[in-house]
Amino acid sequence: MSYLPDPGRYSHLDYRRCGRSGLLLPPVSLGLWHNFGAADDFENARQLIHGAFDAGITYFDLANNYGPPPGAAEECFGRIFMQDLSRFRDELVIATKAGHLMWAGPYGDWGSRKHMLASLDQSLSRMKLDYVDIFYAHRHDPETPLEETAGALVTAVRSGKALYAGISKFPAEQTRQICAMLREAGVPCLVHQLRYNMFNREPEESVFQAIRETGTGCVAFSPLAQGMLTDRYLEGIPADSRAAGSSVFLTEERVREHGEKIRSLAALARSRGQSLAQMALAWVLRDPVVTTALIGASRPQQVMDCLKALENTRFTAEELSIIDGMADRWALLFPMGAFAFSFYPVFPESGQLQELPEIAGQGEHIARNTTVFCRFPGLPAAENRNKK
Repeated sequence: MSYLPDPGRYSHLDYRRCGRSGLLLPPVSLGLWHNFGAADDFENARQLIHGAFDAGITYFDLANNYGPPPGAAEECFGRIFMQDLSRFRDELVIATKAGHLMWAGPYGDWGSRKHMLASLDQSLSRMKLDYVDIFYAHRHDPETPLEETAGALVTAVRSGKALYAGISKFPAEQTRQICAMLREAGVPCLVHQLRYNMFNREPEESVFQAIRETGTGCVAFSPLAQGMLTDRYLEGIPADSRAAGSSVFLTEERVREHGEKIRSLAALARSRGQSLAQMALAWVLRDPVVTTALIGASRPQQVMDCLKALENTRFTAEELSIIDGMADRWALLFPMGAFAFSFYPVFPESGQLQELPEIAGQGEHIARNTTVFCRFPGLPAAENRNKK
């Protein structure tokens, strides 16, 4: 039986303007970073998309390298789109990104025009789309001129392959610079996507101010801190949890380090009549600089539970003070572009793809096989390429 979306889907949410643009986005959006890979249950993925759209979520966020393996999430979404959603294309905001390692060789990652535009063509093919609504530069490339990355975004929009240009995880100064370039070219930057949650307060130090100055919107990813800001880890680390698995982004050690904070925040959430996840999302959305909170989900019911966060988004001064005391101090010591972690696929000797953390901005590292090569500020590019 063909999918028929809920006719009342637009009565559930109050849509928020994305920066100074004319585009409205839902306060909660669905990311396809996890649970849409080749090994994941396709019917479950399909139900996740259906449930989100039925609830009024119109923004679906992808990247070329989401999977695993890289490209698998876009292929999965393409199947769902062709099967269920092609009739509703004008009601969807679909985004993809380029800039992380996607294929072997010198053109498979970073911010060159060669990589960005080739990646966009590949993404459109995988998703069975004529265009994406938002095309992001997935990270700042310190060795490619900003003018080149900006030019690739401009070409993507002018060619009709993207409606809007966006950036992700750019430091504050580079945010200002690339936004100025895009504005001068007549393709203003729509949105900046960055990691933000009650533990990671880093964007508050400088990037949020740059976002306000440039008039871009803001997509906050990892608002639940990879699941730590949920009830999942209140009683320890379940054997079937992400932290108990092979993820480098959420480890058992990291969960244990945050154990007391998680329990304290969960108690505060209960006093507000919310789950920890609902409070975490409400907190991210408290600041109007954030347009939408980008969630991941493994079950359709999780999407519905997250949307209940919108029933109570007010915080008292005392509640905010308690939450302020839970921030990771290291995240406040280093500005964005010094230490930021995100998805990074590499090609190990086995030929299989895996994930590694990255150090962004001036500390970007490149992984080849199982060796990590770092870029150190102040060294020539040739030396940086070979510095471990």
